[in-house]
Amino acid sequence: MAKSVKCSVVFIFLFASLANAQIRLDKLEIKAKQEYIIEGSDVLVVDTLIMRDSSRIILNREKRETIINAKVLIANKGAQIIGNGLAGENGKTGANGARQSAPCRVGGHAKEGSSGARGNDGLDLSLYVNQLTISGSLIIDLNGGNGGNGGNGGRGGDGGGGTRVCRGGNGGIGGNGGNGGDGGNAGKLVMRCTQCQNLHVLDQLFIKNYGGFAGFGANGGAGGLAGLGTNGDGKNGAKGVAGINGVAGKQGVVTFEKK
Repeated sequence: MAKSVKCSVVFIFLFASLANAQIRLDKLEIKAKQEYIIEGSDVLVVDTLIMRDSSRIILNREKRETIINAKVLIANKGAQIIGNGLAGENGKTGANGARQSAPCRVGGHAKEGSSGARGNDGLDLSLYVNQLTISGSLIIDLNGGNGGNGGNGGRGGDGGGGTRVCRGGNGGIGGNGGNGGDGGNAGKLVMRCTQCQNLHVLDQLFIKNYGGFAGFGANGGAGGLAGLGTNGDGKNGAKGVAGINGVAGKQGVVTFEKK
C-alpha cells in the first residue's frame, strides 16, 4: 500500500490558499524503493531533491498539471516520476437470454455487453532544475491510460421444444459486444535545466509519453439453439454483432528549455 514518505525532509513550509497550494522544502530525500506522493498541491519547490534507487514521486492525480522546481536534483538507478493515466475499466458481459421452457416459444434475447471505459489522460509536468545529476536512470512516465475492453454480448436463450401441432421455438438473439474504450492522451513534459550539458542526448533520461492503447471491441454473444419438434424445428438465434475497437490516445509533447 503506497504511502507518503517524509524522511529526511527539513523545514516543510506549506503555503495554502483556495486557488493554489505550494509545498516548499529545503531538502527531500526519498529512500530506496519508497514513494513520495504529492498531495493537496500541484507545485513542489525544493532546494535539494535526492531520489535513491527505485524511488518514486507520484504526481497529484487530482491536478491536470504539476510543477516541480528543484535547485539540485540527484537521481539514482531506477528513479521515477509517475504521472501516467490510469487504464479504463473493462465492460461487463451482457446477461444471457432466458431459456424458453414453454413449448414452441422463442428463447429470450440476450443483453449487449457494456462498452469499455476511456483511459485517463497522462498528467502534464513542468520540471525546472538548476543542477541535474543522474547516476543510473531517471524515468518520467506520463503515458496515457489504456482503454478498457468491451464486454461480450450475452448468449441467446434456447427456444422451446415443438409439439405435434407447432414447430419448435426459435433461439433467442445473442447480445451485441460492447465497444472498446479509447486510449487516454499522453501528458506533456516541459523540462528546463539551467546547468545541464547536452540535455537532448542524455542517455540516462527516459521519457514515456505515449498515448494509451485502444480497448478491443468484444465478441457478440451466440444465438440460442432452436427448439426441436416432430412438426418441424425452429431456427437458431442470430449471433450478436461484435463491438468496435476504440481509438488510441495521442502522443504527448516534450519541450526542453535551457536558460
